[in-house]
Amino acid sequence: MEQTYFQSWADVAPQLVAVAAGRSPADLVIKNGQWVNVHTREILPGHDIAVIAGRIAYVGPDASHCIGTSTEIIEAEGRFMIPGLCDGHMHIESGMLTPAEFARAVIGHGTTTMFTDPHEIANVLGLEGVRMMHDEALMQPINIFTQMPSCAPSAPGLETTGYEIGPDDVAAAMQWPGIIGLGEMMNFPGVINGSQQMLAEIAATQKAGKTVGGHYASPDLGKDFHAYAAGGPADDHEGTCEADAIARVRQGMRMMMRLGSAWYDVETQITAVTEKGLDPRGFILCTDDCHSGTLVNDGHMNRVVRHAIDCGCDPVVALQMATINTATHFGLERDLGSIAPGRRADVILTSDLRALPIEQVIARGKTVAKDGAVLVDCPHYDWPEHARQTVNLGRNRTAADFEVAAPEGAQAVTANVIGVIENQAPTKALTADLAVVDGVVEGDGAQDVCQIALVERHLGTGGVTNGFVSGFGYTGKMAMASTVAHDSHHMIVVGTDRASMAQAANRLGAVGGGVTVFKDGEEIALVELPIAGLMSDAPATEVAAKAQKMVEAMEACGCTLNNAYMQHSLLALVVIPELRISDLGLVDVTKFEMTDVIKAVK
Repeated sequence: MEQTYFQSWADVAPQLVAVAAGRSPADLVIKNGQWVNVHTREILPGHDIAVIAGRIAYVGPDASHCIGTSTEIIEAEGRFMIPGLCDGHMHIESGMLTPAEFARAVIGHGTTTMFTDPHEIANVLGLEGVRMMHDEALMQPINIFTQMPSCAPSAPGLETTGYEIGPDDVAAAMQWPGIIGLGEMMNFPGVINGSQQMLAEIAATQKAGKTVGGHYASPDLGKDFHAYAAGGPADDHEGTCEADAIARVRQGMRMMMRLGSAWYDVETQITAVTEKGLDPRGFILCTDDCHSGTLVNDGHMNRVVRHAIDCGCDPVVALQMATINTATHFGLERDLGSIAPGRRADVILTSDLRALPIEQVIARGKTVAKDGAVLVDCPHYDWPEHARQTVNLGRNRTAADFEVAAPEGAQAVTANVIGVIENQAPTKALTADLAVVDGVVEGDGAQDVCQIALVERHLGTGGVTNGFVSGFGYTGKMAMASTVAHDSHHMIVVGTDRASMAQAANRLGAVGGGVTVFKDGEEIALVELPIAGLMSDAPATEVAAKAQKMVEAMEACGCTLNNAYMQHSLLALVVIPELRISDLGLVDVTKFEMTDVIKAVK
């Protein structure tokens, strides 16, 4: 592993002063641009930027005194000069890519800083997995800061993970060079109820002077919300409406509004700023989860900023929410997030603040992308073999493993059913009357109810938990399986045919993880994710092409939901209401307790 130490402001202050004073030449000067100043919310035409040692030395109307014979000149030609974009909360694993390939995918879109929470790999490979993600992140030509995962398992007692994270792990990780804080505190009931472990993790982060990430996935804004805020989380991204946003910023938390591949929470919350007039400094834009297809075809943080503008936000305010607000939140305002002296020279040239074409990207003083083409290398970590051998099924599955046995003598039952909601993370707790055939409860295509199973894949126990799900619209004989199953990352299989479900599960066991779709007994799509069953180290374009075939395969099976794969991958996320599945059974997340699949016998 090769990590390049990037010099601090203090390290290079003498050089910055000398360049700004005209005694030494700059490495780079960007001439004649419109300086978008996110500190003052101004647009200042006719300005230059001078850079030395990867940091900004001078921003003013004329940098000719900074130019020497070897200074690189970039002519902005009147274009806007904006800070590199920052993603305040995201999971690299959700892109199905390693940190290197994720970086390569987003650099051309103007993302120069990411704050990442690798809690997906923490559930599979523990602290070692986090360290590998952290180390590859530090190798990249852009800024990738790591938040130490807080919750593995996310809900103790309701699921089993491959590894667990505890306060000692958190305290140790706080000393790593790239750790910026604690990842989202998903166990909000633990915080509310005074869990010693959860509060100890928060305390270790606070004592290290770092930021505690939040995750309050409940619509209750009463005393439980206030207890959670009192526990120490400094932000939250789980709000879905204006009231959620207002409640958080009033309590001194920053509201992270997300636009991911499947989460569309900006439009319903940004009205707190655009209509209610709240101070935008309390608001941050983020993606949370973006799969590779979104990155390749639609963009990353540039997509989020454009969307915020389309929702009525002033363009410069939207840029503040994706730059300086984020940097300030993580204590990095003096290091990045703006175009000002001493800051990392992360600059985007664009000809239109609303359409936001990303025409040139400079990171740490070097051009890293031009017109979407990435011009730098993104080094790979040497992932060990055991990180590629994480799908341990114990034995091949058969159709019988996916049967839901009915109570003896039952002719029909009322079943609890997980109901997916398009473009949102929460689910609905539904019920359905289902027929019993030969002692087995059957799904019902007429009611859009098919089967769901969670297959244990960490310890090879052979365990399978079965239930029912509604909302995908699947028809015919099909099955879809994925080893991306937030957050425990066992294997989720959804299908209308138990033999196909067995085929899909066994296929992922054979290839070491990923996503597969079977229709009429044949595999029609496969995305291999060999690293921890979560990521590929292939280029994003290749992974995105396979992911697109997966989406098309889901559509061929009758699914019309937007980015339904994201809904599939969250069906085991036992910290977001209302109903989920885990290796221990069906979970009522409104009560944080187990519940029965069969509610009543008819």
